[in-house]
Amino acid sequence: MTIVTLMFYIGLAALALTLVMTLAYKVQKSWLMTYLQNFTGILFLFSGWVKAVDPLGTAFKMEDYFAEFYATFADTSMSFIAPMFPFFSEYSTAFAIFMIIFEIILGIMLIIGDRPKLTAWLFFLLVVFFTVLTGFTFLTGYVPMDQNFFSFSAWGEYKATNMRVTDCGCFGDFIKLDPRISFYKDLFLLMPSIYFLVRWKDMHQLFISKTRNVTLVGSTLFLILYCVYNFYWDEPHVDFRPFRNGANIAEIKKTETEAANAVKVLAMKMKNKTTGEIKEFSYEEYMKNLSALTDEYETVEQIKTEPTIKETKISHFDITDFDGNEKTDIYLANPEAHLMVPVFKAEYKAIPGKRMVSDSIFSMDTMAVSGFKDSVTVVKTFKEVQQKEEEYYDIVWNKDFIATFVNVIKPLKEAAAKDKVSMSVVISGIDAEKAKLLAKETGLDVEYLTADEKLLKTIMRSNPGVILWKNGVLLHKWHYKKLPSWSEIKGEYLK
Repeated sequence: MTIVTLMFYIGLAALALTLVMTLAYKVQKSWLMTYLQNFTGILFLFSGWVKAVDPLGTAFKMEDYFAEFYATFADTSMSFIAPMFPFFSEYSTAFAIFMIIFEIILGIMLIIGDRPKLTAWLFFLLVVFFTVLTGFTFLTGYVPMDQNFFSFSAWGEYKATNMRVTDCGCFGDFIKLDPRISFYKDLFLLMPSIYFLVRWKDMHQLFISKTRNVTLVGSTLFLILYCVYNFYWDEPHVDFRPFRNGANIAEIKKTETEAANAVKVLAMKMKNKTTGEIKEFSYEEYMKNLSALTDEYETVEQIKTEPTIKETKISHFDITDFDGNEKTDIYLANPEAHLMVPVFKAEYKAIPGKRMVSDSIFSMDTMAVSGFKDSVTVVKTFKEVQQKEEEYYDIVWNKDFIATFVNVIKPLKEAAAKDKVSMSVVISGIDAEKAKLLAKETGLDVEYLTADEKLLKTIMRSNPGVILWKNGVLLHKWHYKKLPSWSEIKGEYLK
C-alpha cells in the first residue's frame, strides 16, 4: 500500500462518517469542519494503531532521533541542550508509549469533538512536533556527512544517503515513507491544524460530556495495557516487519539481491572541482571520458534505475562469528531445524574497579663474551616482584536477564537436543570474551554468534527471544514469556 492509497481510503471513511453525522444525527455546524475532524481523527487513529501494535519499534526510532539530535547540538552554541537527549533515550519506551496513546486519544477527541479548543491546540502542537522530526530527517539530505546541520553554508545537493534517520516511523513498519513525502504530509496537516485553531467553535460534538469523558478514560487504560502487552508480554500481535512467521527469508534475500544486482547506472551527477558547478553525464559518456572527467569533477551521485523488488532489512541478514567468519547459512541453507536465540542487547553493567597485581621486575646487564674481543651480550636477570595497582572492569549481568537464559532458554535447548535440534545465540554489542562470560554465567553451552544490533531489533522485539528455522524459512518466533514447551513446538511445527 502507498501513502496515496491510504489517504484515499481514509478520505472515503471520513466522508462516510461525515454523511452519517450530518444526515442521520445532524450534529455538524460546518460540513468542512466535520469532514476535517473525521479525516484527521481517522488518520491519527490508524497511524497510532499501527505503532501501538509494536511500541518498541517507535521507541527504537526515537532513540535514533535522540542520538542524532545529541550529535547535532553538541557541537554548537546550544550544546547545553544536548545532555537531555541521552536522558530521553534512556526512557524511549515510555516516551514512545506516551506519544502513541496521545496520538490515538487525540484522534478520538477529534472525532467525538471533545473539548474543542483544547483539541485544536493539541492537534496543532502535535503536528508541529511531527513536522520538526520529519523536516529534520528530510533536510539532513542536504547536509554532507562531515558537516553539522546548523552549518548552513556547507549544505549542498540533496542526497538520500546523507539523511541521518532514514525514515520517520510515522506509520511504524506498515508503510516506510520517503522522508520527503513524510515532511510534505505534515506540512499539509498544518493547514487543518491552523483552521481548527481559528474555527474551533464550529467543531461538532458527539454524546454528552460524561460519555465523552468515560470514552477517553476507558480508551486510555485499554491502550496502556495494549501497548505494554505488545512488547513486555509478547511479540507484536500484528507483525508488519519482513521477518514475520512463515517467511522464506532465504528466498526473499535471494530475490532482493538479484534485483539489487540488476540495477543499472544511468548517469553520473558530478561537481566541478574549481567552479562548483553541478553537471550530469550519461554513464556511457562518463566511461568514455573517465580520466578527463575525474580530473576535473568529483562524483556527487550515481543516478540508477529502481530495483524491481524494494530492499528490506532481509537483504542485510548477515550472521558471523566473533572472528568475522560467515555463519548465515546455519539459518538460510540448513535442511535441519535450528533454534536461534536473538539478543539485541546484552544486559550487563561494567563496574570499574582497582586491584593489586604482581609484576616481576628484571634488570638488563651487558656482559663480555669470553673468547671474543669487543663482543658483549645482554643478560636478563630477575630482580624482584613488585605489587602494582591496575584498573579493570567487573562484568555484572542483570539477574532477570540471566534467569531467562537459565530457566527458559536452557531447558528448551536440552529438550531439543534430545531430538538432535541444535541452538545458537546471536548477540550484538559484546565481544568473544563477554560471550564466554555469558555462557559460563548461564550454563548455556551453544555456539555464540554476532550480528548488527538494528538487524536483531528488527527480527525480534523480545530480548532474548526464540526463533525456529528450517530450510531458510522462519517457521515461528516466540517471546520468552510466551515460549511453549519443546514437545508443543515439535508437534506444531516439525510434524
